[in-house]
Amino acid sequence: MGWFLANSGHVFDLAGQHLVLAILPMVFGLLISIPLAQFARQNSTLRSVVVTATSLLYTIPSLALFIILPSILATRILDPLNVVVALTIYAVALLVRAALDAFDSVDDDLRQAAVAMGYKPAARFVQIDLPLSLPVLFAGLRVVSVSNISLVSVAALLGIGNLGMLFTSGLQRDFVTEVVVGIIAILVLAVVMDAVLVLLERLLTPWSRASTKPAGGASA
Repeated sequence: MGWFLANSGHVFDLAGQHLVLAILPMVFGLLISIPLAQFARQNSTLRSVVVTATSLLYTIPSLALFIILPSILATRILDPLNVVVALTIYAVALLVRAALDAFDSVDDDLRQAAVAMGYKPAARFVQIDLPLSLPVLFAGLRVVSVSNISLVSVAALLGIGNLGMLFTSGLQRDFVTEVVVGIIAILVLAVVMDAVLVLLERLLTPWSRASTKPAGGASA
């Protein structure tokens, strides 16, 4: 505890860098996955190809990807952009399947009713499909947030600033306290991120809260 209090500024600085490197790929992955999943839904063969391809992306070792990307992107090995791109790839790998499941969860009768009311495909997607798919989509986002926060720490092996540097520094100096602080800090970040996503889901899906309220006025 004493070491943490004496170095809290450094720990919070690393936590801020860690959080940025985890959140940006999640946002970019979501922006890529939603239209890709919607496009894949139009054809069963295309859907199978997209699901298989994105699943294979997640099998690429993270450290190898961090090392290979600089030669592809023409960036420096210590450029945080490499981490953002790598984790975006992993986010897409997870979120495409989650988005497909989310869109499949929408009642087809509601879609047909929207068509009967004159909704164009784009308007139906934005006003019907996407809002009603949010609960399932957020479940996928919560998985990605935990995955990203965990994977960011691997980039510390390359010298990119994040909480994982407490691991490397602690191991090099044989100082267990620093490693423990790093583990606890990452766990706290994961819990906070999950809580934020749960709160955001509740704010964006008020109808789901209303549907779970008990009916009042029960007669004796």
